[in-house]
Amino acid sequence: MSRKKNNEKPMNAEQQESSLKKWLKERRITEVECLVPDITGNARGKIIPAAKFSHDYGTRLPEGIFVTTVTGDYPDAYYELVAPSDSDMYLRPDADTVRMVPWATDPTAQVIHDCFTRDGKPHELAPRNVLRNILALYEAKGMKPIVAPELEFFLVQKNTDPDFPLQPPAGRSGRPETARQSYSIDAVNEFDPILDLMYDYAEEMELDVDTLIHESGAAQLEVNFVHSDPMSRADQVFLFKRTMREAALRHGIYATFLAKPMENEPGSAMHIHQSMLDAKTGKNLFAGKKEGQHSELFKNYLGGLQKYVPMAMPFFAPNVNSYRRLAVGDVAPINVQWGFDNRTCGLRVPMDSLENTRVESRFAGSDANPYLAMAATLACGYLGIIEKLKPTEPLTTSAQDKGYELPRSLEESLKWLRGCAPLQNLMGERFVNAYIHVKEKEYQTYFRVISSWEREFLLLNV
Repeated sequence: MSRKKNNEKPMNAEQQESSLKKWLKERRITEVECLVPDITGNARGKIIPAAKFSHDYGTRLPEGIFVTTVTGDYPDAYYELVAPSDSDMYLRPDADTVRMVPWATDPTAQVIHDCFTRDGKPHELAPRNVLRNILALYEAKGMKPIVAPELEFFLVQKNTDPDFPLQPPAGRSGRPETARQSYSIDAVNEFDPILDLMYDYAEEMELDVDTLIHESGAAQLEVNFVHSDPMSRADQVFLFKRTMREAALRHGIYATFLAKPMENEPGSAMHIHQSMLDAKTGKNLFAGKKEGQHSELFKNYLGGLQKYVPMAMPFFAPNVNSYRRLAVGDVAPINVQWGFDNRTCGLRVPMDSLENTRVESRFAGSDANPYLAMAATLACGYLGIIEKLKPTEPLTTSAQDKGYELPRSLEESLKWLRGCAPLQNLMGERFVNAYIHVKEKEYQTYFRVISSWEREFLLLNV
């Protein structure tokens, strides 16, 4: 099924059902994976025989999947966060997201589903609905956000013992990388068999993967996606993570999107390039009317990012490990400074023509839920537009010299989010409350673990 073009009108429910059934029949699909992105950005759902699958099949899942920690636990306030009956959600497939599962033995399709309450309302806890609500705010103002994510990840040796540090895998030469190989073509070619398989999978799934580069870490890679609407890009990042992990596993190694997987290697980010179009004309609203100048909307949007990103950090850095990436001396940002083509800043404006003006937000880690990271950065910009905020002067020196302006831990970042009413209002108060409870439970679980560092340096020395 061809992807919907930007200027096409969305299909109604009957048209979606018809096109989806036709797509499945043409490919002689035997099974359908009904996917729902959970709060971490991983796939949950059900596998249904194609003969029994339909648009109105009535697939259901408990809403508790959105109030579950990464360890499979529930917050202490679980029954305050879900409906008193702990009821099911009703799933409805988005026909535009249907794709083959290229690694399946039998013809298998995967399709992302949206979640609804029993009375047909979009479920407030579903990350995809959180993003859709933010996009509706822009639509009401005649604006259309455009984004292009850049996703970094590491290839590592299989690690079945969590106490053993991760190691770079051996490439075609039989030797692992020991030196940093930024932008090295030969270093990328070391993993040709894996990457060729990844590209084969991506092509069959119609993922808009653009360029591939070797990043600065050992066996660290980055893929860039073609710019488009935020929902489709979040969907593609969600699907790509599954795809990359599977391609790596087929060759006996792991692909990890952990923000900081190795102590002496840089972290992995998900940079989000973002611009704003006039929904009717397609003109970039960040470009000013006067020659060589940016618009007031651009400045307001940038001002909103500077003000609200620190409170939105739980969506960009959602795990305890995330904050290891945001450290002085690394390439990751530690504050909300901005500048033209300044990679030390959290907000970089690439040097380009005025018509191609965009902001690159560098805060999100590769471990972030793409739907929530997209929603959060757009929410921050929207607040800047509504409040008519002004940005600081662009920085031409190193932003690292300006010190920290971001929370230093998951615990601290959740406190900042809890105190930000405007952001909670846009992201959804019920959702944010549930999200904070889940992440607080994860932090409590993590804090109970005694690390090897404590055993090594404190056991006999204090």
